[in-house]
Amino acid sequence: MKLNRASLDDQAGWKARKVALPKYDVAAVSQATRQHPVWVHFGAGNIFRGFIASLQQRLLNQGAAEKGIVAAETFDYDIIDRIYRPYDNLTMMVTLNPNGTTDREIIGSVSEALKADSDDAAEVARLREIFTDPCLQMVSFTITEKGYALSRPDGTRMPSVEEDIRQGPSGARHAMSIVTALLYERYRAGRYPLAVVSMDNCSRNGEKLQAGVTAVARAWQENGFVDSGFLSYLSNETSVAFPWTMIDKITPRPHKKVEQALAADGIEEMAPIVTPHGTYIAPFVNAERPQYLVVEDKFPNGRPPLEKAGVYMTDRETVTKTERMKVTSCLNPLHTAMSVYGCLLGYTFICDEMKDPDIVALIRRLGYGEGLPVVVDPGILDPKAFLDEVVQVRLPNPFMPDSPQRIATDTSQKVGIRFGETVKRYAAEGRRLDTLIAIPLAIAGWMRYLLAVDDSGKPFEVSPDPLKKDLQKTLAGIELGKPESCKDQLRRILSNGAIFGSDLTKTSLADKIEAYFRREIAGPGAVRKTLHESLNP
Repeated sequence: MKLNRASLDDQAGWKARKVALPKYDVAAVSQATRQHPVWVHFGAGNIFRGFIASLQQRLLNQGAAEKGIVAAETFDYDIIDRIYRPYDNLTMMVTLNPNGTTDREIIGSVSEALKADSDDAAEVARLREIFTDPCLQMVSFTITEKGYALSRPDGTRMPSVEEDIRQGPSGARHAMSIVTALLYERYRAGRYPLAVVSMDNCSRNGEKLQAGVTAVARAWQENGFVDSGFLSYLSNETSVAFPWTMIDKITPRPHKKVEQALAADGIEEMAPIVTPHGTYIAPFVNAERPQYLVVEDKFPNGRPPLEKAGVYMTDRETVTKTERMKVTSCLNPLHTAMSVYGCLLGYTFICDEMKDPDIVALIRRLGYGEGLPVVVDPGILDPKAFLDEVVQVRLPNPFMPDSPQRIATDTSQKVGIRFGETVKRYAAEGRRLDTLIAIPLAIAGWMRYLLAVDDSGKPFEVSPDPLKKDLQKTLAGIELGKPESCKDQLRRILSNGAIFGSDLTKTSLADKIEAYFRREIAGPGAVRKTLHESLNP
């Protein structure tokens, strides 16, 4: 069996392989979408294929929608050429259940796949055609938090953005420039309304998206490429809205066991690829079952009935509270803490870390002991029940092939939200910072991780991070086995409010973090000893 539209006619063959099929006419939906699309999504990776596209599949299966999604890729065009088009835009979705079983479903809701490549005239022309269609209701994104950044960590504009600003809309290459250029086409065609929706896992994502688009538009206006009315169009939420969202679903790299199981059942050509850009992707997506999407209900041109697919449609305040619950207390801080310690202690799977009593003690203290006391209940999800599911179901899932190395990526961009916000809430509520144990341990563990030497004394590769070189340069001179080599290096990092959200050296936490760090560099085995003794006094 091969994954393509023609094979969908072999219902018995797919049923024998325990694969659920779309309950609608995929070709008819594709044709209707091509004529008048309602939804375009930028970022054609696994979170889109394994979550967002499956939401539209639910609506199509219910008869609550008639059209699919147009997927557009702004960064890695090989995804379109090698993962979408050879399989007629279908995805084999494999849900990884906590008991080790899987469920399989072919997702057919992606009706068209395009490369947002300014060098490809045909692809760009099609995108312009889509954006000038009055029927288009929403444009969504999963391009990672880095995709919205126009500047480097030092505050200077990225060279690609500078070039886009000089060249104008016709040669846009950065994701924000590409989208702004397409919005300008929509503005010129008739100032049609639209919702522009970030679904990325980052705080205040709608604000980040709006800021990026507006900055490019303003620069183009200053250079004479667009008129002032375009900025008015973008700033009027009855014309263009930028709803905020909270998303939560783990879609890790394709796992070998899943690939082997599909092959054993005679499902062909499912092997993953690694693109020249380093994207590790397969014709299948494996993902956990729990999933959450909370969306600010602000869609000036209408929207699909996403609530019928399990999406929480609400107001911005509730989105913010839900996002803060997850990102600052009940999930993301746990992930970051266990990822850096997992790398130091030699783990390659998150589920295996959940068998380690010291790591479990760390995240339980972090979530239940330090996060929950200051979390704000969003009302639509119970924080403790959410945390219970994370600790008892999601993280221990033995079939979830997620790695601490992946989660440790870009930690410098995360610690300010994942730990810094709780620190600020403790201070604002007059709570004693010296009662915190897990948060300073997590930050000390990150500093120790940046030394690129594990707890046995062996070197390892630190995951990509935009501040990696700068941070490691700051920590230069610190040696394993020589706690005295740690002088003021940590202070120079802990004082950086851009990283932590505040100057930690002005709090009692700095001394505690330094003390934990010095203990962790005492020699081989010191990380384990520090973790155990600190959590089991």
